[in-house]
Formats: sequence, structure tokens, C-alpha cells
Amino acid sequence: MTAKKKPTSPDPAPKKKTRAKGPAPSTSERVSPPAAAKATKAAPSKASALDAAARVLRESGQPMSCPELIEQMAAKGYWSSPRGKTPASTLYAAIAREIKLKGAASRFIKTGPGRFAYCPDAKRS
Repeated sequence: MTAKKKPTSPDPAPKKKTRAKGPAPSTSERVSPPAAAKATKAAPSKASALDAAARVLRESGQPMSCPELIEQMAAKGYWSSPRGKTPASTLYAAIAREIKLKGAASRFIKTGPGRFAYCPDAKRS
């Protein structure tokens, strides 16, 4: 015997957003979109693990393994693991994924088992 399905009700209409009550901000208090964009660009952003690995490989000029990369990235202050248990494995997967997805435009090349080098002649768009 088959079970009967309950009829589904249509999605309710989205609720309108209401503005908080109080005085409207004056023209001088409002932030224009270009000014807001400038404020966010001024804050320095922390480099990702991939960006830091590319920088270390570019500076060293030598192929390195992922544990070596993690060590150098932390020593130079470019990136440190945020309490991860296996940062070298995570970095390896990220580099391999970039090589697979970007192909010739990748910043990395695989030189041997578990070793990567910076690819200076990558075709970037």
C-alpha cells in the first residue's frame, strides 16, 4: 500500500522590510556607495593559503612540498593555519584543484610526487 502525500501549500509572500523608527539620517550622515567602497579597500586583507604559497614558491624559485610550504609561509608571516589539523593536506588539495581547473593559467606546476613549483609563464587573463 502506498502512503498518501500531504498537499504542499504555496510559499507565503515575502515580507516587506520595515525601517527602524526614528529620525531619518541627514545627508551628511549618509555614506555614498563610492565612499563605502573606498573604506573597505583601505583595510588590508589577509592573504589566502594559495596566494601565500604562490608567493613563497615565486620567492624561493625551488619546488617545495606542502609541509615545507606551510612552514615557510608561517615563518615569513604570510599565512598561518587557523587551528587546522592538516594544513598541508588542505594546501595540497587546493593547489591540485587550481592546476586541474585553470590548466595553463594556473600559478603552480607539479614537479614530482607531492612537490610543486611556481609557474612564471602561466597565461593569465
